[in-house]
Amino acid sequence: MFSHVMLGASDIEASKKFYDSVLGTLGVAPGEADPKGRVWYSSASGLFAISKPLNGQPASGANGGTVGFSASSAQQVEAWHAAGVANGGATCEDPPGLRPSGLYLAYLKDPAGNKLCVLYEPAG
Repeated sequence: MFSHVMLGASDIEASKKFYDSVLGTLGVAPGEADPKGRVWYSSASGLFAISKPLNGQPASGANGGTVGFSASSAQQVEAWHAAGVANGGATCEDPPGLRPSGLYLAYLKDPAGNKLCVLYEPAG
């Protein structure tokens, strides 16, 4: 359904450091900047990008919005969360772990305040 997801970032370098780290734990190569200064990440399941807002206003997180990434293990979820906290992210919601739904989740806010989730669905 989606071709890509793009989030606003007021400080591209800080956000690139954060996303290179957290997406690297999921096997995604470091982002590549295009001529407009946007940074793109590519995987078999789609594209993800960060960009300064085109209207010149500061980037801000979408109230009620969450961008979710897939993980292949609980250990990968833990590594994603640890990499994010170590690179400018902030924990939000409950700590990483297994939820009553049976999903293993972790949540972070990126340096611009965007809410992110990583999800692993153990075989049941």
